[in-house]
Amino acid sequence: MVVLSQPLVDAGAPLARRNPVAKLAAALAFTLPLLATVDPLTPALAIAVESAVLPLFGVRPLDLARRAWPLLVAAAGVVVTLVLFAADRTGDLVFALGPLRVTTGVLADALGLALRIVAVALPGLLVFASTDPTDLADALVQNVRAPARFAIGALAAFRLVPLLGQQWRTLHLARRARGMDAGRNPVARVRLFASAAFALLVGAIRRGTRLAVAMDARGFDSGVPRTAARRQPFRPVDAALVAAALGLAAGTLAVSVITGTFRPIL
Repeated sequence: MVVLSQPLVDAGAPLARRNPVAKLAAALAFTLPLLATVDPLTPALAIAVESAVLPLFGVRPLDLARRAWPLLVAAAGVVVTLVLFAADRTGDLVFALGPLRVTTGVLADALGLALRIVAVALPGLLVFASTDPTDLADALVQNVRAPARFAIGALAAFRLVPLLGQQWRTLHLARRARGMDAGRNPVARVRLFASAAFALLVGAIRRGTRLAVAMDARGFDSGVPRTAARRQPFRPVDAALVAAALGLAAGTLAVSVITGTFRPIL
């Protein structure tokens, strides 16, 4: 629940000061080419580049680990799922456990997909960790000409995401205070989790409805042109950031092609 919360980085870092739209465009430019291949080398090189620019974003590795642990769990889940249920088991046999045959082909596919998940998601984490939501909304309106209603709605969503974690903890503590504890019963745990998730969904819908009514009451849907209180200029150095991201993405693909590991998605 903390992935999109307020920045916890050094705001004076070189890349943290860049225009939010430029950072978003650079993240897209760097990650989109990764979707063209399933080999493990290309995303591994991309992760190495992303790790190298962490100091430039002012992101501390421990803070990034706290934000990215669901991503690592998802990557591990992909590896386990492919090892257990992959249909294509070509390559040399690594080990066999009953009917389960784990081959080098299965491990390469699982590792490639897991690394690609991390490589594609990590730039987004860096961008949102180093960007103030208000600056992002201002930049969307001023630089991309996004509708003010969309930009302010996105800003409200970013502001409300941390509240979901707080409300989830409140629900958990309230249920424990009422004696609603599943103990070691896995069925009861699933039932309590489902009911708490439904209560969280209902609360989020009610909060969103109240926020929408409040925004309409304040004239956010009046159609009158709005002025910008804080300017978000798109400077040449921001364009250079996007160009550098494109160059690095092309470089990682070129290394994979040269080494013969490039495997395009058919």
